[in-house]
Amino acid sequence: MKYVLVTGGVVSGLGKGVTASSIGVVLKACGLRVTSIKIDPYLNTDAGTMSPFEHGEVFVLDDGGEFVIDKERRGDYLGKTVQVVPHITDAIQEWIEHVATIPVDGKEGPADVCVIELGGTIGDIESMPFIEALGQFSYHVGPGNFCLVHVSLVPVLNVVGEQKTKPTQHSVRGLRRLGLTPDILACRSAKPLDENVKEKLSQFCHVPVRIAMVGKYTGLSDSYLSVLQVNFFSAFSLYNVSSFMSLFYSHLNSISSQNADGIVVPGGFGDRGVEGKILAAKYARENNIPYLGICLGMQIAVIDFARSILNMQDANSTEFDPDTTSPCVIFMPEGSKTHMGGTMQLGSRRTFFHIADCKSAKLKRKKFDFCFFPFSGRYGNVKYVDERHRHRYEVNPDMIMELERAGLAFVGKDETGRRMAVLELPSHPYFIGVQFHPEFKSRPGKPSAPFLGLIAASCGQLDALLEGTTHSNQLATKNVPRNAVSKPKACQIGNTKKSAKSLLEGSLYSNSNGWHI
Repeated sequence: MKYVLVTGGVVSGLGKGVTASSIGVVLKACGLRVTSIKIDPYLNTDAGTMSPFEHGEVFVLDDGGEFVIDKERRGDYLGKTVQVVPHITDAIQEWIEHVATIPVDGKEGPADVCVIELGGTIGDIESMPFIEALGQFSYHVGPGNFCLVHVSLVPVLNVVGEQKTKPTQHSVRGLRRLGLTPDILACRSAKPLDENVKEKLSQFCHVPVRIAMVGKYTGLSDSYLSVLQVNFFSAFSLYNVSSFMSLFYSHLNSISSQNADGIVVPGGFGDRGVEGKILAAKYARENNIPYLGICLGMQIAVIDFARSILNMQDANSTEFDPDTTSPCVIFMPEGSKTHMGGTMQLGSRRTFFHIADCKSAKLKRKKFDFCFFPFSGRYGNVKYVDERHRHRYEVNPDMIMELERAGLAFVGKDETGRRMAVLELPSHPYFIGVQFHPEFKSRPGKPSAPFLGLIAASCGQLDALLEGTTHSNQLATKNVPRNAVSKPKACQIGNTKKSAKSLLEGSLYSNSNGWHI
């Protein structure tokens, strides 16, 4: 059975009952059998003897319960001291499991979903046993069978007409201190939430980012270990706390059903699964989903663009179709078609940005350094990057002009200007392909720029990242005098010292313009 818990914060009377009922109606409309439990954390045996002024209308249900005091009177606890933990919390869990299995729709068997409404507000003393019990219950049934919806208030101050998120932040923080983390925030406000309010709540309330990785070898996580790690590094850096990103693997032809916030297509060889990857790039491009293509992922993006925008239906790579009449990706001239080993372009190569205001070159962030010195660093606007390559095929130079006329921008090239290394789609929120492998030079304290941009775009923080005003910056500069971030000082890091200026400057790329941090 699946369980949906609805809690409330800030003040009472926000509409937990309406929210729980609405969720039940939606689930029933989807063909599921739904039952509901209402928990009121007061000590009265029932609501029948309470004043309507105190509790409201007394609504009668076909329901029953067993109380802890009854068990103690019968001797069920064998003379032990009756305690809140574990006796009361265990009894609450047993009661929930028992009531949830009672049919309420005239059919046999338990329902599919049980919607639980916990009365009161988070932080109330009388709610503590129920919160503790439900925290244990969520662990008992497993995260896949438990969903927590938290109803909170986003007030609008009449003086300035601005929506305030601080009450919700404190409410969620209090809920998490008690061992529960909301999966869904139901925000009540006098007007629809502004986009900046949603972004702020997603930052402070830890709304997870879902990144779909479309690859051939997803059955073994070590196959893409560097890609997985740099995603976590990026989420950690962006929020300045542990990662809240939920990374999952998608089947090559079902990307649209996964509700992904962002898509990454890593490198690979061979034609198996290529068409599925092309569909993933097409889906991201058409639906404005942030996309990052690495090595083969960049080539895939070019093939999709040629097929969909230039109407080259047979556009392909000569690796997959040697006889294609529209070779978007070709074999590198210095490679060998007969010897597989040692014939690729391997190692570090320099890529020059030919468009100064492209997203790839502008990516920057403020840094909260590990020495906890309260200053910020600015990254971005680089002229070149040194990244590691591992590939045999490249974008056909003879098709570059036609692709760029159609709207695709190749913003990064090698020193000759003929090898394409970075592409962007200017009309898209975040659509980037790189021929190199940025994951190989990413570090926990300095994640790769393309990956950091992907995570930022997926959670609505790309503009803030480009402007250098992310949440981590606010933490780094909070309550710090202005002169504390302007004067270069020495900062102790391990057994070495680095000047503040060297930490204030540099690139998000690991080896750009000569900075190493």
